[in-house]
Amino acid sequence: MVTTRRLPQCVAPRSRIGSSSTWKRASGSRFTGWGLGVPHGGKGCGMDVLSSRVLLRPRDPARSRRFYAETLGLAVYREFGPPEHPCTVFFLGQGFLELSGQWDGSGDEPGGVSLWLQVRDVAAEEARLRQAGVEVLREARREPWGLVELWIADPDGHRLVLVEVPPDHPLRRDHR
Repeated sequence: MVTTRRLPQCVAPRSRIGSSSTWKRASGSRFTGWGLGVPHGGKGCGMDVLSSRVLLRPRDPARSRRFYAETLGLAVYREFGPPEHPCTVFFLGQGFLELSGQWDGSGDEPGGVSLWLQVRDVAAEEARLRQAGVEVLREARREPWGLVELWIADPDGHRLVLVEVPPDHPLRRDHR
């Protein structure tokens, strides 16, 4: 059985131009690369996700850290936060798993899970998503740790955290 992936209209290979990796958008502009996540300059094509991670707010953070580090053997990418409440980010294949905070079984996060998506411009995404009718849980703002975060909800109520890494932040690697 052959399965095919349908690309959104803004990145559909309507006509090929030159090399095997150069395509024309439905709008007529050119781009290089395949599929989603190709830089588009924010011109109505969708979100340009730079990186992502799954965030878990476990009921027992210490038990969860032991499980992911010792039982599963996941390698630690970074640790941060106060010693009494440390946060741990693990390598997870092509992504990351972050254990931070603690979920008490109530509140706004079904199952204590949220999706973290790094984008180039949180303010532009907030405007675009509001216009599309997406529920904004918390407006964009700069956090004490220096990142700009916007919280939105998916149709099932799961929190998505859109994050912008400001140019002066130590996590910044892509200085475009």
